[in-house]
Amino acid sequence: MKLTDFHYDLPPSCIAQEPVEPRDHSHLLVLDRRSNVFQHKKFYDLIDFLVPGDLLVNNITKVFPARLRGKKSSGGKIEVLLLEPRRADAKVWRALVRGTLRPSTLEFPENLTAAMEERLEEGEWLVRFSRDNLRSYLDLYGEMPLPPYIKRPSPRASDLGRYQTVYAEKEGAVAAPTAGFHFTPGLLEKIHARGVIVRPVVLHVGWGTFRPVRTKAVEQHQMLPETYEVSKIVALELNAARREGRRIIAVGTTVVRTLETVCDDQGVFHDGSGQANLFIYPGYRFKAVDALITNFHLPDSTPLLLACAFYRGDASKPFSLRFAYQEAIKEGYRFYSYGDAMLIQ
Repeated sequence: MKLTDFHYDLPPSCIAQEPVEPRDHSHLLVLDRRSNVFQHKKFYDLIDFLVPGDLLVNNITKVFPARLRGKKSSGGKIEVLLLEPRRADAKVWRALVRGTLRPSTLEFPENLTAAMEERLEEGEWLVRFSRDNLRSYLDLYGEMPLPPYIKRPSPRASDLGRYQTVYAEKEGAVAAPTAGFHFTPGLLEKIHARGVIVRPVVLHVGWGTFRPVRTKAVEQHQMLPETYEVSKIVALELNAARREGRRIIAVGTTVVRTLETVCDDQGVFHDGSGQANLFIYPGYRFKAVDALITNFHLPDSTPLLLACAFYRGDASKPFSLRFAYQEAIKEGYRFYSYGDAMLIQ
């Protein structure tokens, strides 16, 4: 399967630069997998497509202000995306460094410095900082790691709250599970009142989710591991829904990958935590999920491949959602992180 099969042209004006307010007033394209019929709705209409007993699963990971801007000791500007602290030494973090290819001393506000100690696989670095209370420093000087297609001349305080779901709880992500952006507390209350069960999982979204696919053949790409957590009570509820024939609805591709990771070949869900590196592309046989809420994704990206696989698993027609994306472009939908949503059921 060729990566070029998943390319499409998107007018720059379709890339959302600002989020819709209120959150649930974004557009919702509802797509039926059996009839291929789609409907144009608002996200607050989602409740009309839910029935009592549905199990709606969201990702409660929380994004931290992981981007630092500084300079090299030689004066050139650099940008650091912090990924994860090294447990054995709180001063050392896995990071992506932009602005230099060589080990350098990095300088940041308030006399914070860092040394690029070791280059890892996939272009990551081990970076040692001059202080170990870095998390509190990030609250003052870190930026939310907005994707590069959202253009900001300078950071905005509003993105600290808006580039986050309203139910974000467990910190650890460097990218947001954007399908969840559209929910408001009021909409969630209505969903609960309808008899829909809402349960959380965690997948701390790392840079592997948005890392470009660089292999010509899709199958050769490898996902980087991301930490997941599924509680015992959630696993029990997932298994009960499966036994009783109730739908399991994933809010976002990160939830799909989490649930498919913990679901065995017999369709049984298991609780626990670990590292998820499941790569889903057309031809994958889904075991865990019956419906998917998702945004409109970048061309050639792993979330797009997953969404196409979920809509139509036929590897002979890989970009099965092309007609829906063309419809969304025609109707002026907004794409990517701060954009509109799709319900595939």
